[in-house]
Amino acid sequence: MAEQSRFYVFVNDVKLHFLEYGIGSPVVVLLPGITSPAVTWGFVAERIAEFAHVFVLDNRGRGLSDQRPGLGYGLDDYADDTAGFLRELDIRDAVVLGHSMGARIGIRLAARHPARVARLLLADPPVSGPGRRPYPSPLSQYLSRIDAASRGETVPPSTRPTPETPEQARLRREWLPTCSREAVIATHRGFHEEDIFGDLPRVTCPTLLLYAELGGTISDEDANEIVQLPATATKRKLEGVGHLMPWYDLGRFIEAVRPFVTGGSS
Repeated sequence: MAEQSRFYVFVNDVKLHFLEYGIGSPVVVLLPGITSPAVTWGFVAERIAEFAHVFVLDNRGRGLSDQRPGLGYGLDDYADDTAGFLRELDIRDAVVLGHSMGARIGIRLAARHPARVARLLLADPPVSGPGRRPYPSPLSQYLSRIDAASRGETVPPSTRPTPETPEQARLRREWLPTCSREAVIATHRGFHEEDIFGDLPRVTCPTLLLYAELGGTISDEDANEIVQLPATATKRKLEGVGHLMPWYDLGRFIEAVRPFVTGGSS
């Protein structure tokens, strides 16, 4: 098992917390989703650290990163934070692996800061945006789960239930209260107001889209549209899993990720 280290860095006047696993190269920067602090992805990072040097970022407004009132929570804010993080740690040729919200951040990062991203791995990014269908998980679900966890109550079930081990469920209950309501509200609104499809043609690095058969986030038609936009994009559908793919089948998720991370074909 890879040893975990915990650090902070100041970027754009924002304190960002991150976890580090493994050593050497390639370097993977993992960007989690809307209510997933870095620690909840630790079991995934440990497996990726068997073949890479992994950094898992607490996006602003989550975990131990800044969430003071008045911070911006748009895609540009998140992407510029990640670019600054890479700059401060002098990380070059990063493989950026984003899940859900994190995948949308990865797209904006690669479009705005192309020199910082060597390869881009998109895991089930929400395709909602102007003129597109809504994101399938309602805002009220996220807020009610945060509020219940903050009161020490049983967390209400998700509209898209995810299999969890007891330890994974405990971590989620423990860390949900670190997700800022302001950040979650702004991000969920951004799912519907911010356009990632306009960014995709500006993504020039090799890109792999992983999408979940049962996630309800990306259809086959969506996947075809996404991979037609970056010149070097490919796609892979993970059958039989939902939106939080590693929770359903960690081994299959790692099997899909590994060749792309290490420079082979997906």
